[in-house]
Amino acid sequence: MKPIPGHRLRAIGEAMVELAPVQGGLYARAFAGDVFNTAWHMARWLGGAAEVGMITRLGQDSISDAFAREMEEDGLTLAGVARDPLRRMGLYMIELDGVERSFHYWRETSAARHLADDGDALMAALEGVGLVHLSGITLAILAPAARGNLFTALGAFRARGGVVSFDPNIRPRLWASPEELRTTITRMLSFTDIALPSLDDEAAHFADRSPADTIARMAAQGVAEVVVKDGAGPVHVAAAGQRHEIATPPAAFIRDTTGAGDSFNAGYLAARIAGHEAPAAVRAGQTLAAVVLGHAGARAPRAAVAALPPLRSL
Repeated sequence: MKPIPGHRLRAIGEAMVELAPVQGGLYARAFAGDVFNTAWHMARWLGGAAEVGMITRLGQDSISDAFAREMEEDGLTLAGVARDPLRRMGLYMIELDGVERSFHYWRETSAARHLADDGDALMAALEGVGLVHLSGITLAILAPAARGNLFTALGAFRARGGVVSFDPNIRPRLWASPEELRTTITRMLSFTDIALPSLDDEAAHFADRSPADTIARMAAQGVAEVVVKDGAGPVHVAAAGQRHEIATPPAAFIRDTTGAGDSFNAGYLAARIAGHEAPAAVRAGQTLAAVVLGHAGARAPRAAVAALPPLRSL
């Protein structure tokens, strides 16, 4: 597996304002987003062992200020966070059906959609970073020219030794067409060192019939490390010339499925940063995902992450 240089980590993508239902028809405000969820859990579990942050854009309003303060309070750096005088953070509202959620989005004027408009600024934000993590949502919210800037920056980043992690996290409604979805994600794989796909997404949009199909397709694009998630099923890994099938322990209690994949990504990447090989990193991802499943929302309570064993001891 490609070594991960240094301990400066960045997630590239969008954080949004979350409105979640509480008792009495009221809603509570929080912040979430797939790669932000991953970065947040990494920062909390790694603690001072790594500098974790986001490359994104916020507004210059009080809600954006509140999000920036929360990032700092939770141990994330604001390096890489730009401010947009014309736009604000996107917003989504949650509807609950038991433990499953549905979402309503207002993100058309989100500042984060312009995070890669300035290619030079994006290049500068990646200076000195060892690992970046992004998702198919990151790609989907960008205009085609901005995607081109992102691919150029990722190519230069990898050329100087940086590691790119990618979760396809496919949301069809964000794409102009199925063809654009497949073409863009396939291109992204050529810039990817660690892929963290979900089998249901890959089956639905790339006709993969098994984890082996997903691994073969991504390896053909040059991805060296592929970790295929399959809900409660085993995790299938191809890394360092070896294949592993690692059973997923049953969750003791499931309150909310939101963010389980994002937190798995966080545990996996944090363990890799801590020096573990792929099988141990999978177990770290499963451990963190189980914690998130047992609580409401996309992020675990701070105390629950603090109670996890040190990554070095796994």
